[in-house]
Amino acid sequence: MGSTGKRLFRYVLLYKKPIAAALGLLMLAVCVELAGPFIAKRMIDNNILGIEKKWHEVLSDGKYTVTYNGKRYKREDHFADGETRGETARVLQVERKYYFLEGDLAFDGKREAANGKLTVTASDGQTATYPVTELSVSELYRFYKPEIPGLLAMAAAYFGLLVLAAGFTYGQRLLLQKSANRIVQRMREDVFAHTQRLPVQYFDNLPAGKVVSRITNDTEAVRELFVAVLANFFSGVVYMAAIYGALFLLEPRLSLISLPLVPILLVWIVVYRKFAARYNQVIRNKLSDINAMINESIQGMPIIQAFRRREKTMQEFEELNREFFTYQNKLLNLNSLTSHNLVNVVRNVLFIVVVWLFWGDWLGSIVTVGVLYAFIDYMNRMFQPIVGIVNQLANLETARVSAERVFRLLDEPGVDVATGEMERYKGEVRFENVTFAYKNDDYVLRNISFEAKQGETVALVGHTGSGKSSILNLLFRFYDIEHGSIKVDGVDVRDIPKQLLRQHMGIVLQDPYLFTGTIASNVSLNNPKISREKVVQALKDVGAYDMFMSLPGGIDEPVLEKGSTLSAGQRQLISFARALAYDPAILILDEATASIDTETEAIIQQALDVVKKGRTTFVIAHRLSTIRQADQILVLDHGEIVERGNHESLMELGGKYYAMYQLQQGASASVVSA
Repeated sequence: MGSTGKRLFRYVLLYKKPIAAALGLLMLAVCVELAGPFIAKRMIDNNILGIEKKWHEVLSDGKYTVTYNGKRYKREDHFADGETRGETARVLQVERKYYFLEGDLAFDGKREAANGKLTVTASDGQTATYPVTELSVSELYRFYKPEIPGLLAMAAAYFGLLVLAAGFTYGQRLLLQKSANRIVQRMREDVFAHTQRLPVQYFDNLPAGKVVSRITNDTEAVRELFVAVLANFFSGVVYMAAIYGALFLLEPRLSLISLPLVPILLVWIVVYRKFAARYNQVIRNKLSDINAMINESIQGMPIIQAFRRREKTMQEFEELNREFFTYQNKLLNLNSLTSHNLVNVVRNVLFIVVVWLFWGDWLGSIVTVGVLYAFIDYMNRMFQPIVGIVNQLANLETARVSAERVFRLLDEPGVDVATGEMERYKGEVRFENVTFAYKNDDYVLRNISFEAKQGETVALVGHTGSGKSSILNLLFRFYDIEHGSIKVDGVDVRDIPKQLLRQHMGIVLQDPYLFTGTIASNVSLNNPKISREKVVQALKDVGAYDMFMSLPGGIDEPVLEKGSTLSAGQRQLISFARALAYDPAILILDEATASIDTETEAIIQQALDVVKKGRTTFVIAHRLSTIRQADQILVLDHGEIVERGNHESLMELGGKYYAMYQLQQGASASVVSA
């Protein structure tokens, strides 16, 4: 994972205390849980199968003594140091029956009992016969009875360890999941905050749906890395290390048999990641494409339906969805092939080998039934974390690819947010030999020079693509120039932080954007410095207050996303009021009256005469009738200023402006006469 892993680890360090506590609880849970097979081994070998150990005759009753045929016996492991031991006796199991032997076996081997005789055949063919007595159930119980308190104590300890391990596991998962949620919360905040710092041109090339996918889907995939992958991998490593340690303590020869599991698992992970990485990269990209298309389709639904593009849009979506489905299935096949089914095969092969060695006495007599049980128990426990690791490989690769996409977005150069306040400037603007291109040498502005004094209204007119909006994009520093200079009150805008420069600028676009909330909140944008009184005054200044007060909720009337329940004129009036509420020194109107009806335009024109005072106003307008009162009109053609002056002087000039004005007046006259 390289640098991606390092950056994820830096997020982990932000919450290292709860994560360290969670991993500490996990280690305690593992240690407590792994004590269980040792207890089970002791119960089997000492308390259950220990009945076959040597018994010695004693003279007096005691805690572990057993009375049989008028004699008292005690098992050899219950004698104190120096305690006198009498004649030896044995309790031996033959198939499902138990027999009492006075004396001891010369050697052990295959046992057969018939007619009160026990025959033992050694592996070398040697045989021995002993007189024995079959024990009834009640007699057998006498020999087991001294072990029952210890057996119950061991069972209680085993159960207690399970409860304790469950408590540790609960605490570990709770802390780890809380930490994971905090990490992803922080990551989402970082990504969203960074999107606010990215320049406008970045979003020109990246659909909104893809940005949304990185903030939501990709960060959610990263959350699984900390919740599931980290827990399973760490617990798996701890479990396997602890189990190998326990196996060496239990029986070194058995532990050597299980050692090949580690390299097998490592090779397994490497091979899996080689294929899964490629599939996951495609899957995440396709998911982003699907989100982008859904977002675009919802935004453009009126156009899709109006131009009967529903079937074509569905076909395009189905094609994306089919590709997504294909690669999901490829990953599913890979997971099915390399998941717990393969783990079970490896485990069963290992068990067959061990049982075969035990049955053939290759492991020697030191490997008792209790040791074999504990080994199988430990191996079952070891394969659980192996299954957990293998099953989390898919989440690991998904999280890795998602994290790379998130960090790729975070690595995009942004603009540091400037704090503090900037004193309101006058608003005198000067462009000096400004030349600008969005891409390489494809210039949209060439040697633009003009000056706008405080309180003046400057109108920009020209055909589509002449460079009108580009001038205002540069003034707002949505883009920065490389040739020439732009100054506000004599200071180069590149020397002023973008946030502080825009602090005293207001803009009204042709298609205003409204946020979910109310009319009042869309005017103030929830800025605490914009009081309720200021909102009301701004609405009154644009002549919209009475209009909105006639609505059921007044200026607190709910507004849906993009203001879909309001008319174009109402949305534009809110946008005007928003700009005025911020009391800008420079006011920009980007074709702000283009989509407004004549009556609403008249209201706005009256309001503009009031709000322009003391402000430098830039107006982009296709309706030349709306800029007749402008102090300065700049006529642009292919990125150059070809004419400049006020309305009267440009009409007298008889150039491009004159032709455009006459054309519009002629069109208007034709509409009126019709």
